[in-house]
Amino acid sequence: MKRTILFFALLSTSFYCLAQKKSIEKQFNQKEAISHFRFLASDELMGRDPARPEMDAASRYIAEQFWKYGAKEVPGAKGYYQEIPFRLSAPPTKGTIMFGEESFNQGTDLLVLDGDGLEGTYELVVLQHGVEADYQGVDVKGKIIVANIGAPNRMNPADLFSLGREKIALAKSNGAVAIIEMFNVPTVPWPAVVNYLGRPQLTIGAPDSKDALPYIWARDLKNELINAIGRGEIKNAKVDIQGKKNRNIIGKNVIAYIEGTDPVLKNEYVMLSAHYDHVGVGRPDAKGDSIYNGARDNAVGTVAVINAAKYFAENPPKRSILLCAWTAEEKGLLGSEYFANNPLIPLKQIIYNLNIDNGGYNDTNLVTVIGLGRTSADPLIEKAVSEFGLKAIADPAPEQGLYDRSDNVNFARRGIPAPTFSLGFTAFDDEISKYYHQPGDHVDNFDLEYAVKYWKSYILSAQYIANWNQKPVWQSGDKYETAGKELYGLK
Repeated sequence: MKRTILFFALLSTSFYCLAQKKSIEKQFNQKEAISHFRFLASDELMGRDPARPEMDAASRYIAEQFWKYGAKEVPGAKGYYQEIPFRLSAPPTKGTIMFGEESFNQGTDLLVLDGDGLEGTYELVVLQHGVEADYQGVDVKGKIIVANIGAPNRMNPADLFSLGREKIALAKSNGAVAIIEMFNVPTVPWPAVVNYLGRPQLTIGAPDSKDALPYIWARDLKNELINAIGRGEIKNAKVDIQGKKNRNIIGKNVIAYIEGTDPVLKNEYVMLSAHYDHVGVGRPDAKGDSIYNGARDNAVGTVAVINAAKYFAENPPKRSILLCAWTAEEKGLLGSEYFANNPLIPLKQIIYNLNIDNGGYNDTNLVTVIGLGRTSADPLIEKAVSEFGLKAIADPAPEQGLYDRSDNVNFARRGIPAPTFSLGFTAFDDEISKYYHQPGDHVDNFDLEYAVKYWKSYILSAQYIANWNQKPVWQSGDKYETAGKELYGLK
């Protein structure tokens, strides 16, 4: 008797899953989806740089799709926008710091990343990492803080930027005049750092912020300079930073929601997210193309969220769906960080984040899920992608630290199970490098048949999770498990 009941239960589940897949297949408008893709990766948007005016056209387009399909405005947002106060800080026209007899210069062994100009001679004080605990019993008022970059267990690129913002706030509140972080990460080439950061930088800051604290990186790969300062051999620095220009701009996360059908579960949200910015205009390639269109990174992901808005507005699941298109991921995960710090929905009500970010693909039979194996919802994703003839695999390049380099990490740190649903890749090979952050990343060289399968798989994955009779949790022993238990009040 028990076997008969189990058989019919499994049969019923199979029919239900098949019905969900058929519903997606029937309602999915391939031409419309590709049209979204073509527009978001078009030359007219000039690479979707958050600091460029074309970014407003991109955010408006996404908001219009949410409105058209029937997704609702989130209370507390301005229409479909969560506005973010950004400060764009350009490199100085002159940047020199003398440490004793040694001169450090902007673009060579020094990078002034943020803040106003500064001139004069100032006392130096070493704080280990410049975090709050390092200030105990130390007077930094009127002095320049010298600290190691990052912090223990927080050395990936996203952490370096987010920690920098925390350190600036601490330094300013304690009366320092500047903070210099000593760059001593041997695994990251300094010339690559200069190439990437030696241009205008976007940071989160109050629109009326004045007297912004200079935030500086100095090359010190062998820790020779910071050790000399710590020993008292170099007590002061002569600073000459001129021509700094800062501009306040407003960034926009595009946010909407679809209410769930279950009277209880509708108070829980499955967050579907992707960043819609890219790197803008840059160095021309051999063909003279200087617009970095970002079809793979990450127009394809943004379209997935737009497609999900359309489908779930017509077919709402039991749980509510929160739709999020983040800005300024390429500038240090800024948009998602701002939402995580200023949530429009209480974070404890967001039970899962299925994020999308991409560098490219080299296997159209796969979906690579960064974080697969870390949450209890993994089997649902594996089943969903298999329904469309694809296979879900885990991160094939863990040494790259991809999990902690995309927007999902801002929610994982707070306890929300949050994998990233990426295009299929098995390694960071030449096929990935050919398009990753390159002008050649266009829709016309994208396998659109694969894109359609990818989009449908994403919707079905989200549907399975949003209708699941369980709440996803971190696997036992995961580094974010404790945060998850704290957020959701689990034992």
